[in-house]
Amino acid sequence: MIVIRALVLENGEILLKEVEMPDLQPGEVLIRVNLAGICSTDLEMTRGYIPFSGILGHEFVGTVEKDPLGELEGKRVVGEINIGCGDCYYCRKGIKNHCQERRVLGIRQRPGAFAEFLALPRENVFPVPEVITNEEAVFTEPLAAGFQVLEQVHIPPSCSVAVLGDGRLGLLLAMVLVESGLQPVILGHHRDKMEVVASLGIKGFIAEDFGDKVDFVIECTGKTNGLQLAQELVSPRGTIVLKSTVKGKISLDMASLVTGEITVVGSRCGPFPPALRLLKGKSLPLEKMVEKKFPLSRGREGVKYASRKGVKKVVLEISG
Repeated sequence: MIVIRALVLENGEILLKEVEMPDLQPGEVLIRVNLAGICSTDLEMTRGYIPFSGILGHEFVGTVEKDPLGELEGKRVVGEINIGCGDCYYCRKGIKNHCQERRVLGIRQRPGAFAEFLALPRENVFPVPEVITNEEAVFTEPLAAGFQVLEQVHIPPSCSVAVLGDGRLGLLLAMVLVESGLQPVILGHHRDKMEVVASLGIKGFIAEDFGDKVDFVIECTGKTNGLQLAQELVSPRGTIVLKSTVKGKISLDMASLVTGEITVVGSRCGPFPPALRLLKGKSLPLEKMVEKKFPLSRGREGVKYASRKGVKKVVLEISG
């Protein structure tokens, strides 16, 4: 039996353990993980957002170690995280993200990327162009989540847009909006983050100091009161896009949604091709996003560090 090292979530605790090498199923490839990003969903998983026991992590870049067809071996790749059954109504419609039997990398019934190796179906895997570094490629999944907003909602250039939340996802999503020709503002609670926002060429405000109403509010706070804050910001007949995945229940002011004729849209995983095209253009200052790297051997420390308030991206270095 071949064993590998991995960060495993057990009973709410992160442990560095030896586990079995993934066993490839038909149609899958074996990937040696190079870098893996720690995101807010990973942190919420440790708090019980979704019942899960196993290897965490879903933002990664790696090198294909084994491909039964031989076409991808040696290539750097990133991967979509949702694995559908392939046969149900949703899979046949092409929206496997909503398959009732889906497995989700590091989130639902599927070992994740905080490990030396992982397995994914070939259809989930996308080669990374040579000009994109590993440090850039590890942002593919969250950037794709940003593009999903534009897949779901048409935002005319004349409309006002606010990204609510100055954390990792909020900053990346604002970059996607700017590259798409929009002029968003970022509303947050960390004055030191406003310097980072300004360096990206984006207007930033402390949320309490922002008195305007906006047509589109994209909620990325990672807080249970995010929807309430978004309701306070959105204009009549405006749209709220919810991105936060948090443990806990929220109270909802239904009356203001009805009387304001507000549209509320849930949004999560997105398309990888436009995210890779954006990265290939080398226009994003992603070096400003990475705060610290930790080797896998110090992965528990990395997760703890990423949990601090105001921290930017924390990356795990899995292999060379």
